[in-house]
Amino acid sequence: MTAAAVLPFILVFPILGFLVNGLLYLASHSKLGGKDSPLGPHGGGHGDGHGAPGSDSHGSGASSHGAHGGHDSHGDHHDIPFKAVHTWVGPLASGLACLTSFLAIFLWWGETHGEEAVVAKLWTWLPMGTNPGWFGMKPLVVDAALRLDPLSALMIGFVTFIGTLIHVYSVGYMGHDPGYGRFFAYLNLFMFSMLTLVLGASLGVLFVGWEGVGLCSYLLIGYFYTKDFAADAGKKAFVVNRIGDAGFLLGLFGCFAMFGTADFGTMFDLASKAPATYAAGGLVTAACVCLFVGACGKSAQLPLYVWLPDAMAGPTPVSALIHAATMVTAGVYLVARCNVLFRISHEWAVKTLGENASFFSMLTHDASFVVAVVGGATAIFAASMGFAQTDIKKVLAYSTVSQLGYMFLGCGVLAFSAGMFHVFTHAWFKACLFLGSGSVIHAMSGEQEMDKMGGLKGMVPHTFRTMLIATLAIAGVPGLAGFFSKDQILGETYISGHPVLWLVAVLTAGMTAFYMFRLVKMTFYGDFRGTDEVKHHVHESPWTMTVPLWILAIGAIVVGWFGVPNFLWAKGNRFEAFLEPIFPKLPPDWTPVVHEASHATEWSLMMTSVVVATIGIVVGWKLYSGSYPFAVPERFAKRFAGLYRTVRNKYYVDEAYEWLFVERLVKRGGRFLWEIDARVVDGVVNGTRHLAIGVSEISSWFDRVFVDGAVNGVANTFQAAWRGYGRLQNGQTQSYALSMTAGVLGLVCVYILLS
Repeated sequence: MTAAAVLPFILVFPILGFLVNGLLYLASHSKLGGKDSPLGPHGGGHGDGHGAPGSDSHGSGASSHGAHGGHDSHGDHHDIPFKAVHTWVGPLASGLACLTSFLAIFLWWGETHGEEAVVAKLWTWLPMGTNPGWFGMKPLVVDAALRLDPLSALMIGFVTFIGTLIHVYSVGYMGHDPGYGRFFAYLNLFMFSMLTLVLGASLGVLFVGWEGVGLCSYLLIGYFYTKDFAADAGKKAFVVNRIGDAGFLLGLFGCFAMFGTADFGTMFDLASKAPATYAAGGLVTAACVCLFVGACGKSAQLPLYVWLPDAMAGPTPVSALIHAATMVTAGVYLVARCNVLFRISHEWAVKTLGENASFFSMLTHDASFVVAVVGGATAIFAASMGFAQTDIKKVLAYSTVSQLGYMFLGCGVLAFSAGMFHVFTHAWFKACLFLGSGSVIHAMSGEQEMDKMGGLKGMVPHTFRTMLIATLAIAGVPGLAGFFSKDQILGETYISGHPVLWLVAVLTAGMTAFYMFRLVKMTFYGDFRGTDEVKHHVHESPWTMTVPLWILAIGAIVVGWFGVPNFLWAKGNRFEAFLEPIFPKLPPDWTPVVHEASHATEWSLMMTSVVVATIGIVVGWKLYSGSYPFAVPERFAKRFAGLYRTVRNKYYVDEAYEWLFVERLVKRGGRFLWEIDARVVDGVVNGTRHLAIGVSEISSWFDRVFVDGAVNGVANTFQAAWRGYGRLQNGQTQSYALSMTAGVLGLVCVYILLS
């Protein structure tokens, strides 16, 4: 058994789960007369509740949590057709993919010791013959092939493991939803798409998975499709991602034109051996920027971030899967995968502009600098929006956008290992936070507003403890996962010569600590602010939800130790060493300068981030202590009402996009195009019609007057002559004699006259 032989089975199990769950759901759906609701006394399920925008629609008050009959049961298993099958098939498909992934990683490590990639070619997908490129004629072939190397091994490891935990969690969370089978079918398809994306051996196969996760996000965000806000959120995610995908395709075509292939191994080998050839004229930079546009759409970076907060309209397990383990990490993965192209772009910019180039010159020449600037700007911008949000899932959504900015910042300063390390650690604590928020919503009968929570610490102890651990991790408390990965990005940003971006990232770290502890205080401390009916039904979630929470919380504690900085522990950063083989070596004159820092500088940077995080935690804790409404935040909101409203309304970016793109570009632009069509295009067509009719009228008149006139004139002349001659031939002898006499006399007269 080899790793290459095992790789395809990683994809087989999720797609089989999708087919089984989907077909069973369709079969039961057809028996219900087209309704998306099972028969039974509890058929409404969780999907019929709470209709506020961005809500989970997770229940209908206390009724979905045991009001019927005074028990905590959510309904009978027989209400949902094939529920037992869905319950087993969904998580089992993901679990088997997880086990197969670790088996493939184990075999790969035994075969290569992590130093080389293993490629499994399934079939020749697109044999397109010899095609002209920018550097001559090259045979263009795209194989359906899978690639296992340190980067894809990392991704399939945590994607399948955390994805399986989310599947298990969903059994408890979605167990009473009428679309239970449809949900697991979509979830399995999501896993298949993400695994295709990270295992693809070429940009072509990666793009298949890329579009697959885009489709699944549309299906799962708009899962409660009977509610307008959910359907709109799904469409918004789909449309915004199509904008990014247009950039991705341009980058893909650029790589085809440059290298004559989209295969990662061949493409990166060519680029690393002749970087000057492909960097000339900014070709690599243009391709990288286009690929990064795609990454901005998929990973919710400025200006294409607006879909991700609205993605909270989907069920909470979907939010956890999108934010932690699948879709939003795809953009960071793409940049890290194409690291050699971004490194070449950076060196070309340095060689072209010099070491002291201006900010704007670097933006136009260095794709990696574009990544760093966009990432840093997104990080602090999204963090500020978390200050005033009161929907618990919206706070976490903006937190995700901000943390993704951190990841891109790391990749942009060429610290790709640090960026991917934060992807890895973030997956654990962000999945824990989202699933924890789902547990809170579950306990609160569907309520998501933190203004109506409080005092839940003792009511849902497992949820509280796990969310507190994850909050400490994301805040950057020393010893937890987020501290190690975030500190690496901060250190690399400063050492690489970007003090402004470092300052932005440090401020973002403090802001993150503040709004996350604001979330903890408003949710779990103080007095309960909900209704008595809701309070009566508050209860801890079942084990299928709390066990995944504890596993993720433990992960948020321990996974950071894989990347202990080398200045703290010699060769302690095993994560960086593990990823080392994915960075092809460039010629010496094209290898970016490695910036070194003294231990004193390293310690200073680390202590600065710790101090800033501590300040954020303390300020958040103090400001939101006491009774609701909290005194200091309330005074601030009144004193700076305009600023508060602006932040609360997310800087009116959605409204600006609505005004600029929907109302002006789409609607008015559509009206303008309609006018062009009606007055210009149709005018040309109708004018041609009228001209043809006019010409035909003239032709008809000419035909009638001249052609028909000439023909008919000749006929009329002969006819008149015939009639006149006919009168002379009357059959009377006297008339003939008279005519002869007249003729003779006429001839005599003519003769006399002529004589």
